[in-house]
Amino acid sequence: MDIIALVGAVALLFIVIGVSEPLSERLRLPFTVILAIMGALIGATALTLATSGLGDTLSPMVRRLLDLPIRSNIFLYVLLPTLLFQVALMVNARRMLDDWVPILVMAVGAVLVSTVVIGYALTPFTALPLAACLLIGAVVSTTDPSAVVSIFRNIAAPQRLTRIVEGESLLNDAAAIALFGFFLSFVMLGVPNPTLQEAALTFPWLIGGGVAIGWIVARVAIALMAVLPSYPRAQVSVSVALPYLTYIAAEQYLGASGVIAVVVSGLVLNLQGPSRLTPLSWGYLREVWDLLAYWAGAFIFILAALLIPRLMGDLRASDLFLIGVIVFAAIVARAVMLFGVLPILGRMKLSPQVDVSYRSAILWGGLRGAVTLALALAVTESALVPPAIKREVGILATGFTLFTLLVQGTTLRWVISRLGLDRLPALDEALSRQVIAVALQNVREEIAEISRDYRLPQEVIRSEAKRFAARLDGAVSEAESVDIPDRDRITLGLVALAGRERDLILENFRQQLFSSRLVESMLSDVDSLIERTRLGGRDEYRATARRALGFGGRYRMAVWLNNRLRWSAPLEVMTADRFERLLNQQLVLDELHSFIAGKIRRIHGRRVADLLAELLRRRCEETDNAIEGLRLQYPGYAEEIERRFIRRTSLRLEEREYETLFADGLISREVFTTLRDGLSDARNALDKRPRLDFALQREEVLRAFPVFATMPEESRKSLARALKTLYVEPGRVLIRKGEVPRSVYFIASGAVEMERRGQKLRLGRGEFFGHLGMLSGQPRRAMVAAITHCTLFALDEAKFRNLLARNEALQQEVEASAIARGANVERIMAPIRKRA
Repeated sequence: MDIIALVGAVALLFIVIGVSEPLSERLRLPFTVILAIMGALIGATALTLATSGLGDTLSPMVRRLLDLPIRSNIFLYVLLPTLLFQVALMVNARRMLDDWVPILVMAVGAVLVSTVVIGYALTPFTALPLAACLLIGAVVSTTDPSAVVSIFRNIAAPQRLTRIVEGESLLNDAAAIALFGFFLSFVMLGVPNPTLQEAALTFPWLIGGGVAIGWIVARVAIALMAVLPSYPRAQVSVSVALPYLTYIAAEQYLGASGVIAVVVSGLVLNLQGPSRLTPLSWGYLREVWDLLAYWAGAFIFILAALLIPRLMGDLRASDLFLIGVIVFAAIVARAVMLFGVLPILGRMKLSPQVDVSYRSAILWGGLRGAVTLALALAVTESALVPPAIKREVGILATGFTLFTLLVQGTTLRWVISRLGLDRLPALDEALSRQVIAVALQNVREEIAEISRDYRLPQEVIRSEAKRFAARLDGAVSEAESVDIPDRDRITLGLVALAGRERDLILENFRQQLFSSRLVESMLSDVDSLIERTRLGGRDEYRATARRALGFGGRYRMAVWLNNRLRWSAPLEVMTADRFERLLNQQLVLDELHSFIAGKIRRIHGRRVADLLAELLRRRCEETDNAIEGLRLQYPGYAEEIERRFIRRTSLRLEEREYETLFADGLISREVFTTLRDGLSDARNALDKRPRLDFALQREEVLRAFPVFATMPEESRKSLARALKTLYVEPGRVLIRKGEVPRSVYFIASGAVEMERRGQKLRLGRGEFFGHLGMLSGQPRRAMVAAITHCTLFALDEAKFRNLLARNEALQQEVEASAIARGANVERIMAPIRKRA
């Protein structure tokens, strides 16, 4: 086919795509089903014209259009990488990583179970060898859940469930293609059969190699995009090249899984892109990829459907029975995963508890499509596969795909309706009635003002007022007819509050008040807050909010590296991130009070609004305490971060003034562009956050200790270098009964508790402990444990004794503490005075 015919064919397919979307909405069928039907009709028409002799009467141009060359590599190397990359780029990657266990089990496990069940179900009814039957099982095992995911989003299904289904779709293609390649080698003539040992060595590289390649290529691409901050189109161009280079490098040169490599590269860009690109560039990139994926998804279905008449040309009655066997076996295999494995994962707390109705919808919504037909086409194109196997694979895979599209796809909405998933829950239905009543009351007030402003005739105003009053009375009576318990109102109010929190984070990000470095993690925390509040109400809201203020596994690992290996860089970065996030969160939480007073009070009433305000007040207080702890711990750094926040806010306000002047025509475009470029440079400078240096911060903190206030500057710097910083969690025992302390601990932040003879003594910032036991040489009769998150400075015995001999203020403090705790003052102080 020449280039002119190819361009013409592609242009016609674009028209078909453009017509199919509104047609799918009109017929209430999945978009992919309409594309498949349109493609099959076009393919059948082309095949009929080519085989009936009518094609000879057509012009050469039309004949070339009908003879569109479609090869499996078009799907695997052109369209599939685009589709996979866009999904990986758009998902909530951080929340999806939290659910990696159910996603991996459902993706890989479902493909393995489906392949085995279908393969062995076919064996008794066909003369094909077992390897060929398993090959067919691998070809048809990959699912396309786009239809069911789209419907789940429209019916407000649990976000975690939708995320797991999306994650499964990302990985099951990789598992299916890997199994396809394994079983294909068994049926190819002249190719030695692989052994289980070879497979055991190959599969880890397929996965691990794909992960490594995707990560490396994505990091290189991100670094290249980061040096092009003023050229968003150049950044998008680099991102477009990323999935194709990754796929080709993995598949052709390194023998790894191209699908996994593309998925990993998309996830890496998803996680790191927002912090390396400007908000405008990142938004532009996502919009472009939305469009590219829309086209790729449409083309992958319509081109695959064009193959259906060609692959089904030799259909026999016996083939229909075998297709029925595959349909039954595939449904059974999918049911095993959904009704057997998924509930087990739920009981193990690795997956959400999924209602039977949702599992049934996923079962019926497991459509097959382009990847299945592409793999079947790859078999029919191979010269090494026997003709009988080619025929069976092509017909059975295509027939099964047609069943899923034309039967399951066309009835999916009906099934969801029968399952009751398209109806609002009773609680949401009751709430919607109250929302309508409140909204209409607000509208009535505004309409009255508008009518007066426009001086409309009184007769018109009175007649419309009567009509509107009747509607309002009906809405109020419906709202009063239902009673929503306060417990449910609190849950709904908290979900709305968390949703508003999410909107404020995005709004501040768009205003460039929040650094793009941390917005994704903040949004992930809010999404978790919404999900858990829906399930557990007020208690889960409080627990999840506190968990977001706490320290996760990565932070504890960074603490371990700092405490044991004296490597502070990871902990410095995470502490700086934590401080910036807390400041951002403080700003957002302060704005939520007006939302409760203005919106939630009208819908849920004063009592519920007051309860939510109290919960928010406690959350604000906990955030303020966490920020204050960091301010005390890192005073100089805290001040610098707060200054930068004020400067970033002033830059945004300055930019808004320039935008207003430009919109009013008071400055030219050239002047406006120059001014905005200057602001951009200043903003980029602010985005380079100052490094948090623990050594320098120790000096700042030491100044606040009374015993070190009069110490010379050089001596204080020397002491700061000698101190070892420890981060401890609440409950950790620092000194046990019967131990002789070998270090003295200075409390930089937090509090510890000493327990002796049933009495408890609390020590806080600026105090120290462990010195009396060390100096007396006697085992401790008291246990010391942290009661909050603490930052401690530890000094070993030799260095503390040297310090004590030179520091008179410290000697006085040691003597005072010995007297206060009833220790033998003379025994402790005599060696000190002698050494001094």
